[in-house]
Amino acid sequence: MTVLLETRADFTLETARRVAWDGEGVELGAGALAAMQQGRHRLERILAHDPEVTIYGVTSGYGQFARKRLTAEERERWAGMSPARIAASWGDPLPERVVRAIALVNFVEGHAAISPDIALGVAAMLDGDSLPTVPAQGQGGAGEILSLSHLFAGLAERMKPAAKDVLCLINGSPSATGLVTDAALAAAGRLERAAQVFALSFEAFNAPLDHLDPALDGYWNNPHDGWALRRLRELVGGGHGGRRRPYQAPVSYRIAPRMLGQARRAATMAAEAASEALQAVTDNPVWADASDEDHPFGRFISTGGYHNPHAVLAMDALTAACANLCVLAGRQGAKLLDGAVSLLPDQLTTAEPGGEGRRAHMGGLPMAQTGYEEEARLYAQATLLPGSESGGFGQNDVASPVFLAWSKQDRAGRCLDMALASLVPIALRAFDVTGRPVPPQLADLEAAVRELEPDLARPAALGPLAASIAGVLRREIYPSR
Repeated sequence: MTVLLETRADFTLETARRVAWDGEGVELGAGALAAMQQGRHRLERILAHDPEVTIYGVTSGYGQFARKRLTAEERERWAGMSPARIAASWGDPLPERVVRAIALVNFVEGHAAISPDIALGVAAMLDGDSLPTVPAQGQGGAGEILSLSHLFAGLAERMKPAAKDVLCLINGSPSATGLVTDAALAAAGRLERAAQVFALSFEAFNAPLDHLDPALDGYWNNPHDGWALRRLRELVGGGHGGRRRPYQAPVSYRIAPRMLGQARRAATMAAEAASEALQAVTDNPVWADASDEDHPFGRFISTGGYHNPHAVLAMDALTAACANLCVLAGRQGAKLLDGAVSLLPDQLTTAEPGGEGRRAHMGGLPMAQTGYEEEARLYAQATLLPGSESGGFGQNDVASPVFLAWSKQDRAGRCLDMALASLVPIALRAFDVTGRPVPPQLADLEAAVRELEPDLARPAALGPLAASIAGVLRREIYPSR
């Protein structure tokens, strides 16, 4: 399958999912190629009309060399200069799906003035078996040149870039776009899995159905909380008979809809930030249609479009939501085991002879959940502008923290997967010891766990089981490729 791109409107979250997560290729349509050729002609006409014009990186150097005025001969040398020396970062690599999302660069309407053959070269990279490795660490540049140089240096060296082509490749913000797009796509799947696990725990605990009452949908006046209430009601169903005495469940159960609502708001924010970024023009410098007597072909202006703080804010919200849901998972696991609170058999053990109670002990799982919770909390610090200069010289005086934000939300998300995976066997054990059925809407989740371990009281290490359950959860969040 191939995704056809003609205009900026074609760059959507669904397009990004198909290209980045499903591995589909990209075709630049005739309209897009014509628009890029027109953008190229505009640049050439501006340079011909005003030989003394200042265009960053074209008639001047860039970075700390921005004050240098280039001669005609120097322009040609600078145009063909490989960005390989700028690929100075190293460390853990980004997953291939994220690199594919970054390579889905929005050139199609010609604002960057990229040569069409260079844009076609970028599109062809998405048809190959693999892309260059891009480190997730060490990305402290004022823009995204460190990461994008890793990605596009080989292309720039294979082809013959003209004036500004290399800057088109490395001086926008496609990395921020790809990172927040990946975070948004993952958040949608993780939110649904979290809702399923908390619904399983809610029913396992016999929590009063009043806590999910439809009246709350309107009372709380929040569409995200309303979604969470409705989704939990759908997953729990009508519940079973013989529920606990009608007094309220612990706070961790009563606020679960609101905390899932917070997570949905964060996921929505990430999806909005990604959708905006996918269709944005962020190149620097970029053409602006400000035609007048002195600028009949428009102007190329320097901008800060290559720095996307909205992506950072959205990913920080996801990190915070994951950390908070880790707390709920840990509290609910502990409360399910505490018979004085749950009104279930204490420690979810049974009275079989031969020490069966100790055999079924699950008290270590909340301890593990505490570890995942605390780790997620460490990641949930605000990602602010770095206090140190980017390189400490020239114009590059503020670094972009977008890679830090992505790494933190990715790791916090993994912590949430593990915390939820630790809650699942405790909840299922509660159904076992009370002889109650799991709600039909959660039967697939139960079946996947029972396939891993039919007997949750078997004397075996619980950590490997929880790790396998986390793998099941993640299969529904991330693509198989």
